[in-house]
Amino acid sequence: MTYCVGLKLDRGLVFMSDTRTNAGIDSISTFRKMYVWEEPGERVIVLLAAGNLATTQAVVSLLNERAKAPPERSPSLLETPSMFRTAQLVGDTVKEVIASSTPAGQKADAFGASFILGGQIRGTEPRLFMIYPEGNFIESSEDTPFFQIGETKYGKPILVRAFEPKMSFAETAKLLFVSFDSTLKSNLSVGLPLDLLFYERDALKVGLRKRIMGDDPYYRTVAEGWSQALKSAFKSLPDFSY
Repeated sequence: MTYCVGLKLDRGLVFMSDTRTNAGIDSISTFRKMYVWEEPGERVIVLLAAGNLATTQAVVSLLNERAKAPPERSPSLLETPSMFRTAQLVGDTVKEVIASSTPAGQKADAFGASFILGGQIRGTEPRLFMIYPEGNFIESSEDTPFFQIGETKYGKPILVRAFEPKMSFAETAKLLFVSFDSTLKSNLSVGLPLDLLFYERDALKVGLRKRIMGDDPYYRTVAEGWSQALKSAFKSLPDFSY
């Protein structure tokens, strides 16, 4: 299982993903699920992946190969004129990989994968998309300023209640730490380390990019503090009368 989040702020974009991949309780591995393409001054593209590991790796490998190929041979995400066209390119690649991986007569569900795509291309606005296994996609809006993929249900309540587009990067990181800690405590198939990335509007280069390990002091402070805060809030509520 996986948990990935992408948020669109007034200030820019923030991404976080876990790194645990499991094929049963006795087969647990660590794999990166955050991929970045950067041409400073021109574009920054971030992709988060969830689902079948072979599918997500094949999608990323194809995108990497085509980014290095001559322009006339294949489309490249380093040459797309907009983030919308980039989302189309990623969606088409997802469809291509799943179609080629699915044996005749077998459902494609087993090979499914979903993605969060975000970034900015020079001369355009930062944008954030969620791409489905079918290759189609939706874009974030004022009403839906963040996307989650993978194991979403445990970490969603805090995002819905507390996220505000005017948040700073530091506040958003704190919010994500709480969201991920809630998910880690509820589902063992999501695990540390975590990957975190900040992209500031119009910077056209990656800001902070950090891997959070289990012994990270700030992560431990937030996890322990949130647990105590929940207990205190619960105790402060009035008891049920009967």
